[in-house]
Order: sequence, then structure tokens, then C-alpha cells
Amino acid sequence: MMEVRITGRKNPLIQQVRRLLTSRREREKAGLFVADGTKLLEEAVRYFPGLDTVILSDGIAAELPEQVRLVRVPEDIMAYISPMETPQGALFLCRLPEKMEFVPKEGMLLLDGIQDPGNLGTILRTADALNVPVALLEGCADPYNHKTVRASMGAVFRTQPVQTTWETARLICSEHKIPLAVTALSDRARDLRQAGVGNMAVVIGSEGQGVRKEILDSADAELIIPMTGHCESLNAAVAAAIVMWQMQKI
Repeated sequence: MMEVRITGRKNPLIQQVRRLLTSRREREKAGLFVADGTKLLEEAVRYFPGLDTVILSDGIAAELPEQVRLVRVPEDIMAYISPMETPQGALFLCRLPEKMEFVPKEGMLLLDGIQDPGNLGTILRTADALNVPVALLEGCADPYNHKTVRASMGAVFRTQPVQTTWETARLICSEHKIPLAVTALSDRARDLRQAGVGNMAVVIGSEGQGVRKEILDSADAELIIPMTGHCESLNAAVAAAIVMWQMQKI
């Protein structure tokens, strides 16, 4: 295994890490993304073939594949590049995977404009745990933002996020005769528990705006999660988890 030591903040790798952490465009241009933490590193080593470079603070140990580049840095450099207030001493670069084509399936989620990386990561983590396919529509946060990766607890290493457009998803689901449903607060919405969501593709809308009007207008069904009257809505990740749980019950 090749190991090098870096002690200066102006080193090209150190500067690249800082750019990758803050810019989706930089990640896509370089074909790399950054994740942090010893637990996530273990998940990447175990499941993700694209692990490229590992940066460890002095005194931190990790078992790594032979082909991975190891970089040692003092604690002040780790503090300089780590997005964590209290760095764990491990930060690593992974190659972005090739984009996968959208494949429609019954009992899947379509995420519409989920912009909060924490919510997106939590949904991906839950979907991975319940084996529910997920596709990201327009306006979603970057699944390879370090905050998304952290919130997913390594789910992005085990199950690659698929990205597509609403138009593509609508056409392909129609071709495969998979009903498209949306979660919505309306008089027409059916109780989620009686809707047979395991046979559908269900759209979860954004945190602030809900599902886009064009999707509402062309969906086959509207669904509602029953709640007490004084509650108007749920966090997007919580709503997604309830829908996914109900998908398992048919």
C-alpha cells in the first residue's frame, strides 16, 4: 500500500478535499466525493469498490485494501479539512459510480425535491434497511454530499442512489403498468393503510412545498397518512419511513 504524509494546508490534495466538500459541481467534475468518520470508512471498505484515497490522522488505524492510497496528516490538518466539529481522524475520497438507468418496480419510492441532505440520507438509510427501491427526481439534494452520506450511515455504499426525471419515471411506470401515487393532504386522498401501496410507486414531496403540481395532476392516486387533527404534516423522512413500512405489509 502506498502511504504518504502531508503536513501543509496548501497541498493540492488538501485543497481538493475542501472543494469537494463544498461543491457538487466540483464533485461531478472530479468524479469523486468525500465522506468522513471511522464507521463510514469501515462500511466503504466492506461494500464500496470505489474507495480511492484515505486520509488518517496520526495514531488512527484502519484496515484498507492494497490498492487504496493512504495519506497521513497531523491533527491540525485533519481539523482544517474535516467538516465535523470534532473530527474522528478519518476522511476518505471515493469515485462516483456510473449513473444507473431507472428501473421501475412495484413498492418503490420516488423522491421529489428532497433538498435537506439529512432527510435524504435518512430516507436512503431506511430504504436500505427495508429493501425498498428509491429514485431521486429533480431538485433533490446530492446523494454524495458528505451530509447525505453521513445521514445514510453507509447506505449509499451498499445501494447506489438512482437519479431520473419525473417525465421518464412517469412514462416507464406507465409502460410497466405500475400505478403512481402521491402523498398529499386533500379530500381525494385515500388512507395509506387501505391503498395497497406495495403495488405502487409512491412520490414523497419536498419538505416545504410537497409534491409538485405537475406530478399531482398526473398521478393515479393520492394518499394520506392518518394523523390527529391538530397535526398538519410530517417530516419528509418520517413520512417516507411510514410509507415504506406500509409497503412491507401486503
